[in-house]
Amino acid sequence: MLSRVAHSLYWMARYIERAENIARLVDVNLQLLLDLRNLDEKRLAAHWLPIVKSTGDEEAFFKLHPHATGQAVTEFLVFQSENPNSIVQSICSARENARMVRDQLTLELWEELNRLYLFIRSPQARKVWQRSPSEFFQEIKAGSLHLNGIANATLIHNEGWWFVQSGQFLERGDKTTRILDVRHETLPERGAPKSVSQTESLEWSAVLRSCSAWDAYKTIYGAEVNPRLVAEFLLLNDNFPRSLRFCVGELNYAVRQISGAAEGYFRNDTDKLAGRFLAELQFSTIDEIFDYGLHQYLDDAQLKLNNIGVALFNAYIFQPFQSPEGEHMVQQEEQQQQLKIISNL
Repeated sequence: MLSRVAHSLYWMARYIERAENIARLVDVNLQLLLDLRNLDEKRLAAHWLPIVKSTGDEEAFFKLHPHATGQAVTEFLVFQSENPNSIVQSICSARENARMVRDQLTLELWEELNRLYLFIRSPQARKVWQRSPSEFFQEIKAGSLHLNGIANATLIHNEGWWFVQSGQFLERGDKTTRILDVRHETLPERGAPKSVSQTESLEWSAVLRSCSAWDAYKTIYGAEVNPRLVAEFLLLNDNFPRSLRFCVGELNYAVRQISGAAEGYFRNDTDKLAGRFLAELQFSTIDEIFDYGLHQYLDDAQLKLNNIGVALFNAYIFQPFQSPEGEHMVQQEEQQQQLKIISNL
């Protein structure tokens, strides 16, 4: 497979996943405002600023907006073309990457991605947003889930498919850590909180809903919501499709399908880093994570995921450039080696 094809498939999947996760995050936090009372300007800023921080775009945000108001944050994360990680720009980038490898995609997948792209670029998108933000976000989430289903059902599960899977689960794992990190300021620097207020319980419920994890969480822990249980579910559960452990497990499997390395072995840094991170998650406990510091642990997890992404690019995308003269010299050296082998026979 050409490296440019792998590059486009990888980023197409990442941008689709990114748009869906941003939609979930903003939608839930808009709905959370309905449950909170006595919100003055300072408390509203404290509500919205962590969301910008969680996406890693705080510096870009304050270049465009003086204050973290609800209108400014939602505009920045949803429609702002200057923000490369906004929902609109993510879908546009996904569509552009898909266009460059159109021959690798099925008609059904291309048509659905194009439909979502045309919707987000149309005046109708703004009208839906102004009428009902929840309806707007539902359109984005449904489009992303539809794309994932079409890809799974119609794409050939060959090497290109595993680059799609790598991009999807790396992005999903990263966004799960960022969503979980939104409320870290309500926690002590180390250790789990001794008690949780009603407002904090609502905020941690919002974290679960941002990951579509509320119903799955209740089947295991019931209606009790506290940071320790929420973090354990979103980080270490090996059956929930959006937990960090599940995502890293799928990422580890995908990169090994590309390299051909068996479990327990590695052929490049991508295999090694993914396998090491998965092993750490498999043998970690939530008490160890809180004793280390949840915020610091999530920062470290994001760095590890970034390193896996860099290693994947170095192994498969960024191939070293070689001039025709250099290639000719390599061929001459290979011929000389072959002559030496023949002369020694």
